[in-house]
Amino acid sequence: MRIAILGAGAWGTALAIGFSSHHQVTLWVRSAAHYRDMVSTRINRRNLDPFVLPSSILLSNELSEAIENADLVLVAVPMAGLRDTFRKLAASRLKLPVIWVSKGFEAGTSKLPHQVAIEEYDDIAPVGTLSGPSFAREVAQGLPVALTLAANDSGFASDMAAALHSQRIRVYSSPDLVGVEVGGAVKNVMAIASGISDGLGLGANARAALITRGLAEITRLGLKLGGRLETFLGLSGVGDLTLTCTGELSRNRTVGMLLAGGKPLDVILAELGSTAEGVYTAREVASLAQSLGVDMPITRAVCSVLYEGVSARDAVEELMKRDPKPES
Repeated sequence: MRIAILGAGAWGTALAIGFSSHHQVTLWVRSAAHYRDMVSTRINRRNLDPFVLPSSILLSNELSEAIENADLVLVAVPMAGLRDTFRKLAASRLKLPVIWVSKGFEAGTSKLPHQVAIEEYDDIAPVGTLSGPSFAREVAQGLPVALTLAANDSGFASDMAAALHSQRIRVYSSPDLVGVEVGGAVKNVMAIASGISDGLGLGANARAALITRGLAEITRLGLKLGGRLETFLGLSGVGDLTLTCTGELSRNRTVGMLLAGGKPLDVILAELGSTAEGVYTAREVASLAQSLGVDMPITRAVCSVLYEGVSARDAVEELMKRDPKPES
């Protein structure tokens, strides 16, 4: 299969490496300077140093060239660039099947990726998301990973999962596009909370409580939006949440740890050098939850630290002061 991967961030590059053993991969690099450096070195020094790109991977700086002969387009851009990317795809008039690995809610609209895709690309073409517990560096190393591919068409989900499945990248199919996207988005907010807890030295007990109650928040919101309960107990739910809340490679957890240390958010983001989607997703999730009447206290606490000047320690203390209630 010929796959055009749009976006040469860490995850897009890692997937290009991972899929290149079984498929013909073209990796679209938006920045001309970044493209020239990758062509010269065969390394994504900006985002995934020091992994060398296999010689079979084609690089392109022109989106139209990258997708021209593709059988499948895989969009690997941050949420902030997703709508514009779909508009560019729509302008090509090729109507190719598309899957994405972007995670989050769109800023200002609180829309999930599939809603953006339907608005800007096509409401008929097969589209879906690839998500699950995965760090880019481990995939680039060839370490095993299991992912879920959910789509608006169950046959497409099953076919694509089978096509992308390999010895190192295990892919399951799912019809629950909403649930997989909600799990992938909100777990980043919970990872910031977990990082705050770890940064304050609150211990393993507190981290376990945050993960468990974080899963409850994700599930409440996901069910309200039409997701399925079993999705939140699977790879894109508890699996992705656990990895992102505990893994040393988690950008969102790192943000939380640095916030706990008192570092200003703008400094953290400047030093991080890559996107931490939870920072932008938190506000959209809190707004959406309020409008839907979904209780999400951990999300509100994260927002208070990110955007309201509340200290990390004070936010945790407010969470602990909440009245006791039945577990649900």
